[in-house]
Amino acid sequence: MDKEIKVPVMADEVAAGHQPEYLYWVGCAGAYDARAQKVTRSFVKLLHQAGVDFAVLGDEEQCTGDPARRAGNEFVFQMLAQQNIATLNGYGIKKIIVTCPHCFNALKNDYAELGAHYEVTHYATFLKELLDSGKLNTGQKSGEKITYHDSCYLGRGNGIFEDPREVVTALFEEITELERSRERGLCCGAGGAQMFKEDEPGDRRINEERAEEIIASGADIVAANCPYCLTMLGDGLKADDQQVMVYDLSELILRNQEAAS
Repeated sequence: MDKEIKVPVMADEVAAGHQPEYLYWVGCAGAYDARAQKVTRSFVKLLHQAGVDFAVLGDEEQCTGDPARRAGNEFVFQMLAQQNIATLNGYGIKKIIVTCPHCFNALKNDYAELGAHYEVTHYATFLKELLDSGKLNTGQKSGEKITYHDSCYLGRGNGIFEDPREVVTALFEEITELERSRERGLCCGAGGAQMFKEDEPGDRRINEERAEEIIASGADIVAANCPYCLTMLGDGLKADDQQVMVYDLSELILRNQEAAS
């Protein structure tokens, strides 16, 4: 994390007698993956801009167990989930903001199966609410052409299609839809623990097929809301030797703000 960005840690805040309103669940990718770390930094900057009272778990945050469960290792999932639930409940956490749709789905749905119920909000929805309330400014709309990729776990998995599109609409004048979008959205190829295993037999990689749809849209930029999608779409476009830029929603807001300053 950038040194100039203050990131409150839940243990320190509670020890000082303060209970933050929100926990920001960073996720494994957001903590360890270089590309996803940029998203974490961008989102934290926006949280500070909007005056959101939040903290992170820091070293106390573990993997949600989503990859283990999707890969069929229920034992590891149960172990990680129960440890995380004990940590969350120990701090009395009620509201959680998540940047990764896989973490979002696990905390919202999988943990509920274990009796742990939290108010879990994906950051696309949270950003939309901050923009709607005027707590964040978008700068001037960009004239570039953009398209939006639906991540499986946010879109088809949890029915959240419009919130991220409203964020994009607030930032760009020209938006185009991909051939397969919303309920028919095409996976980037990394979900269901596929990110961590070798490709299965087939004629082509899913991310390269998705890259071709992005190129066919004529967009200059594709927006994503998932660390897996950011990686897979970027790799697919590079394989096609295309210069379409892949951005996260938080990065796009900061980009517009900087262009206006």
